[in-house]
Amino acid sequence: MTAIPVAIAGLGAIGRVVARRLAAGIPGLRLSAIAARDRAKAQAWLDAERIAAPLIELDALPRHCDLAVECAPASVLEAICRPMLAAGKRVMVLSAGALLPRRDLIELAASGGGQIIVPTGALLGLDAVTAAAEGKIQSVRMITRKPPIGLEGAPYLVANDISVAGLNAAKRVFAGSAREAAKGFPANVNVVAALALAGIGPDQTEIEIWADPALTRPQLPHDRGRIGLGAAFVLD
Repeated sequence: MTAIPVAIAGLGAIGRVVARRLAAGIPGLRLSAIAARDRAKAQAWLDAERIAAPLIELDALPRHCDLAVECAPASVLEAICRPMLAAGKRVMVLSAGALLPRRDLIELAASGGGQIIVPTGALLGLDAVTAAAEGKIQSVRMITRKPPIGLEGAPYLVANDISVAGLNAAKRVFAGSAREAAKGFPANVNVVAALALAGIGPDQTEIEIWADPALTRPQLPHDRGRIGLGAAFVLD
């Protein structure tokens, strides 16, 4: 079986884990290239890890791989996805929240024969949601609680002059649609974005976001009917 060439876009904390796993060997896959903003730093890390992979620019991704794994800030999602999708290739998007305001990328995948793969290990039962969406889902509502420090600086909090400093009790800081949440909390809503894309869409999927000082790490969203772990679905 011919191994699928995989490129990594972004070599931060997540990209490095993916690079190590691919370099160690995953059946059916091979590490073919890496795109990183700081090429000197990236090359030094690759040399230290003894990982052999060429460093390339984002627009060169389609020439080096059939699948690109996005491990970069949401601000460069366009530069990663557009060349790959225009070439009819696949992109695995970890920054799912950044997809909600970018319907054009989903349409490009549909028109050009490419695919956007949205994985999530934090939300269970995406396979069931996708299957249910073939019929009729009346409503979807998610509640997520996060440590205040993880919400500080979010555009929605800044625009509405909402402070999460010095909380003694949990505080609801947002209630609205997944699309609105993606604009106001771009670093915090990847899970609800994945749920919305798999289900009834970002405008019908609702979310509450709570800042909870009792937490030191984000709490998994409320979801009843936990079925599959590490689900993924494809937008094409």
